Amino acid sequence: MRVKIVSALMAVVWIVGAALAGTPARAQGEVSVSAEACILMEMQTGRVLYEKNADEQLPMASTTKILTALLTLESGELDAYMVVDPGAIQVEGTSMGLQAGDQVTKRGLCYGMLLASGNDAANMGAVAVAGSVPAFVEKMNARAAQIGMNHSSFQTPSGLDGDAHYSTARDMALLAKTALRNPDFRDICSQKSAKVEYGNPPYPRWLQNHNRLLREYEGTFGVKTGFTKKAGRCLVSAAERDGVSLICVTLRAPDDWNDHRTLYGYGFEKLKSTPLDCNFTDVRIPVVGSDGGTAGVVAVQVPAAALAEGEEAKLQRTLHVPRFLYAPVKAGDIVGRIDYTLDGAVVASERLAADREVPLNFDPDAVKPGFWENLLHSIKNFFTGGGN
Repeated sequence: MRVKIVSALMAVVWIVGAALAGTPARAQGEVSVSAEACILMEMQTGRVLYEKNADEQLPMASTTKILTALLTLESGELDAYMVVDPGAIQVEGTSMGLQAGDQVTKRGLCYGMLLASGNDAANMGAVAVAGSVPAFVEKMNARAAQIGMNHSSFQTPSGLDGDAHYSTARDMALLAKTALRNPDFRDICSQKSAKVEYGNPPYPRWLQNHNRLLREYEGTFGVKTGFTKKAGRCLVSAAERDGVSLICVTLRAPDDWNDHRTLYGYGFEKLKSTPLDCNFTDVRIPVVGSDGGTAGVVAVQVPAAALAEGEEAKLQRTLHVPRFLYAPVKAGDIVGRIDYTLDGAVVASERLAADREVPLNFDPDAVKPGFWENLLHSIKNFFTGGGN
């Protein structure tokens, strides 16, 4: 018990740094796009590879439904049927075909939002989650603030135009980055088509995804199209190639499909998935109760990061491991973490495991007189920096 109390007091993080921090890859004017505003972002870290008027506030049309679907999926009870509210589906524009009296699930509504871009699905989702469209809009703006969408304002769940309904390319990329962490969202928005059951009574029908990139650009896995006369053509997409995942946003883009192809071509040429150094032979962690034994560390998997040419040499490597471990230690026990940072941003992390077994070999009753007093004195000096 004494050993555990003392060890708890001594537990700190051991940080090992190496090399200089680098600068994120960033480019302007190296490609030509039709969009009034756009951004190309690396999905893991959020660093920007290309941007054009990325903070200009513009209407974003049905890409709004990314947030509406995310909130609906986060609300739970996704597969329970409910009866459609007739007032909710009285909305103009695109539709998934809901009728008064139909039964539908929240999951089905999200398919209707993200594939068919149904305004009826968005409004019904709002009512199902918050009880009314105005109450849901409050939730939208609160969630946007949590995400860090500091230059956005939401007024409708569907994306129909409103004076207080706007966003930026950067904010929409942050929204997509957050939404794609939700497994249900990613699964739905990545499907070219899907069979969904709803109606009175529910029956299966097929919904087609409006996102042409899913069929025409290899590696695309989302996200959402949008169009109104005021907003013009809007598109948020995500694509993966050889371990590198990118998010692209274009607002008011007459040639949005080709804009995204152009930006992805630039991004995937610039970034490559690079295996990272994980040699920790110089790290030995003392093991309390092992009669002087120590354990080394190994990465659970070889980490990799999306890097431009020359950036690997600029990475800073930081190990987070305890000052000591308790015996017995088994080979493979998780004992810490390694972070790789570039310009202060973490580009990769991996768990660290003990490299060997260290058995218990310690008799607390056999220690020499004064052991505990000396140990406590050492702890005090460690935390206070004091001397004798």
